[in-house]
Amino acid sequence: MKEDLLHFIWKYKKLQLDDLLGTRNEPIGIFDTGTHNHLAGPDFFNARVHIDGQLWAGNVEIHLKSSDWYAHHHEKDTNYNNVILHVVWEDDASVFRSDNSEIPTLELKNYIPQGVLDAYQKLFDKNGVQFINCEKNIGDVDTFLFENWLERLYFERLERKSKWVFTLLESSKNDWEQVLFAMLLKNFGLKINGASFLSLAQALDFSTVRKLQSSTLALESVFYGMSHLLDSKEILDDYYIRLKEEYFHLKNKFGLEQRSVQKPEFFKLRPPNFPTIRLSQLANLYTKRQNLFSRVIHASQLVELYEIFEVSASGYWNEHFTFGKTSKKSSKRLTKSFIDLLIINTLLPLKFCYARHQGKDANEDILQIISQIQKEENSIITNFKHQGLSIANAKESQAILQLYNEYCTQNKCLQCAVGNSLLRANG
Repeated sequence: MKEDLLHFIWKYKKLQLDDLLGTRNEPIGIFDTGTHNHLAGPDFFNARVHIDGQLWAGNVEIHLKSSDWYAHHHEKDTNYNNVILHVVWEDDASVFRSDNSEIPTLELKNYIPQGVLDAYQKLFDKNGVQFINCEKNIGDVDTFLFENWLERLYFERLERKSKWVFTLLESSKNDWEQVLFAMLLKNFGLKINGASFLSLAQALDFSTVRKLQSSTLALESVFYGMSHLLDSKEILDDYYIRLKEEYFHLKNKFGLEQRSVQKPEFFKLRPPNFPTIRLSQLANLYTKRQNLFSRVIHASQLVELYEIFEVSASGYWNEHFTFGKTSKKSSKRLTKSFIDLLIINTLLPLKFCYARHQGKDANEDILQIISQIQKEENSIITNFKHQGLSIANAKESQAILQLYNEYCTQNKCLQCAVGNSLLRANG
């Protein structure tokens, strides 16, 4: 037995409602179960319950055992003084408010239909389950309900990402350009070099980037130099030497410090994702797109964002992936799939947070953009598709990742619209 099942049973009145008796044999009638509270404080607010012939309005607290009231120290918390009913699976102790008045208790174990318990057990039955608890039934969930749940999950994911954005904003003293710069660097580094590139953003004040935006060579030299990519004394390539000379000059001019910057990796990366290529692409983005933050924020169409990020690495990299070693000629342009990742993981979270910071709502623009981007392809998305689900775009694939990571893997089925629907239908 888990407490979230008791929440579900109370919320949806999945119990025998006739002839309910409290533990002191007082008749109890449930008029309104109240509003489910997922934050601190009692579990349900503003419930209305008949207790021993009198209508009470107040809060309801739910526990597995009555004694949990004391285990959680509710008797010392004034937020629980308005609890009118204690709902428990098992009553093992009398419970009192801080003024020593006893709280009526409803013990549920004798009032729950067996069908509800069987449906709950079925939902969490691991026999034959290879992926998620509801894999045998998720395809039966109402399409309208599931689509609405996915939209909620997508914004939940944005909310989660927004915590980091606002942390960056605070550390940058409300410099949104610096925030964008840090987010772009982290995501240009992808999984392997994300932390390394972020350490560069944290060591390099964006005011310096602003001053160097007229010269791609200057920006590249700073990015490479601070990232320890110009430390070799054996490379005699002309471009490499020019970058070293430029960095030496700018390092002294701006007092640049590279000790806190983590050197990026090349190992296990496809050549187009080498840090040499990605840092050059970013330098070109900033020299070719002045006022980048403003451009991103005011872009309301997907095509506008694609146009902003239509940049390539410098010409030297057309025949190189690393310094001093030539390769087959190819333009190192940002691909559409890479720009999609930037939009999903950087630009839309930024737009979401900036709108909130301004007291505005950008949800419709965000939904319009994310719904036009192709879905991501990974093992989680593939497994959900094997359950018979159709995943149409990036909004839905992002929502599916949120569903899997925050609900499925943590067995939060009764906080999920899918599990909730299945249990209500079968219980």
